[in-house]
Amino acid sequence: MKQFMFATGIENSYPTIEWQGKTIRQDEMEKTKHYDCWRQDFALLQELGIEYLRYGPPYFSTHQGAGKYDWAFADKTLGALRAQHTTVIADLCHFGVPDWIGDFQNTEWPALFADYAMAFAQRYPWIRFYTPVNEIFVAAVFSALFGWWNERLKSERAFVTALKNLCKGNVLAMHAILKIRPDAIFIQSESTQYFHPQSPKCEGIARLFNEKRFLALDLTYGHRLDAEIYQYLLDNGMTRAEYDWFLKNHVKSRCIMGNDYYETNENLVREDGSISLSGEIFGYYPITHQYYARYRLPVMHTETNYNEPNAIPWMKKEWANVHRLRKDGVPIVGFTWYSLQDQVDWDTGLRENNGTVNPLGLCDLDRNIRDIGRAYKELISIWRDILPTESTVLGIV
Repeated sequence: MKQFMFATGIENSYPTIEWQGKTIRQDEMEKTKHYDCWRQDFALLQELGIEYLRYGPPYFSTHQGAGKYDWAFADKTLGALRAQHTTVIADLCHFGVPDWIGDFQNTEWPALFADYAMAFAQRYPWIRFYTPVNEIFVAAVFSALFGWWNERLKSERAFVTALKNLCKGNVLAMHAILKIRPDAIFIQSESTQYFHPQSPKCEGIARLFNEKRFLALDLTYGHRLDAEIYQYLLDNGMTRAEYDWFLKNHVKSRCIMGNDYYETNENLVREDGSISLSGEIFGYYPITHQYYARYRLPVMHTETNYNEPNAIPWMKKEWANVHRLRKDGVPIVGFTWYSLQDQVDWDTGLRENNGTVNPLGLCDLDRNIRDIGRAYKELISIWRDILPTESTVLGIV
């Protein structure tokens, strides 16, 4: 990691949803035609000058049973990325699990996922950077609190169960990978959230939301909780032994804190406890600073995007936030426009299977480079060598 990590990603979400009376899988790689167009996609990386890619095989189809794996697609794609010298940030679990596992309520999943992570690291030992589980907080909220994905439950207890399973899978996977690649670096990709109270009467509710937003990283990094949020976990099914396990088993020293920020990351909290989107009020800089103050880890801006025609102004604003953070002493090592291609059905949070194309990518689904793609290429060319990483100072590389 000798240069600032300008990255993109290839969208590989795959939660299951209920749609028109059937359970279906929302496979973004299929929706965006990546299975057919992966060679074109990888060529676009080179054309755009992007050397870092958040990418992984579809976990739901690769992990076919306990100790059973189908690496055919991964061998082709990861081999091609290695051949063209693209640095892979391996994305191992992105919002879903294989059918045979069920969903994030399955307490057997963390150990099974760790086995998968070890098998992956053994097969691709040249990969050093990993995001074992993508956006744990979002996965747990959408699956077990909002009732949108996977188990489609709506309770605090189901949320805590999903959260602790996702975090345990994340930590166990890191340990498993380190057995194969002791110098591995883990880049968590977590949504940077904030909850604004609508009135003084709901400040207490907003405060609890603002503590819950940290839980995925608190457990992953073994961060000690305050009494209120600890009691919340115990009241909703976590045991003292489970909590103590996270305090004793984290590998925080091998981590970069990845923060994702979109206009949808800030919320308004009402007196009845309901929330709605508030739009951007604080923005990436102050919210990320809150996360950095809590964990004191190197930071990477791991996701952002915006619809055309406002994508370029949004990118410039996000980059200005990143640059200012670094000037103000936050060891920020990377920036990501997510994703390479346009996405499909994210306008409904993947809750509906309408086939609606969301013009969020550096390229459209015909693999034509968008204006934002050209602007990102220019940003990379201007800043790549001017902003070397802080890695040698941090001692993580």
